[in-house]
Amino acid sequence: MTLAAKPRSLDKTASELSLAVGQLLRRLRSQANPSGLSLSQMGAMARLEQNGPMTTADLARAESMKPQSMGTILASLEQEGLVARQPDPADGRQFLVGLTPKGMEERRQRGIAQRAWLVRAMSELEPAQLDALITAIPLLKRLGDA
Repeated sequence: MTLAAKPRSLDKTASELSLAVGQLLRRLRSQANPSGLSLSQMGAMARLEQNGPMTTADLARAESMKPQSMGTILASLEQEGLVARQPDPADGRQFLVGLTPKGMEERRQRGIAQRAWLVRAMSELEPAQLDALITAIPLLKRLGDA
């Protein structure tokens, strides 16, 4: 293989990998969304689960969106009882938003549904395909950390 051919090959591989990972993520989201939440709502809840209570502005920054848009998302989640506001102990003028017990249970159920779907899908693979997938996991983690 020539040096000129290698970048095109890596470019094509990167495109195919990006498409495959995107398709897998979309499928996981659609198969494991028992409450029908939007991607933005699920992203906000995942961030709150990971980081704990946050201000609307901090959450908006973390999710790369405008605070007004995040405010709308949080208002809908609050209406569903999935998040709740509490006064910020460091700054009484602000509120922190965190997951409620119902929101934490929603996240837990979502994780269970995702794993169940993935186990079913993986069980349909041939043994050699499953071995190849298992071998690829550390490489995918490495790419994610790059």
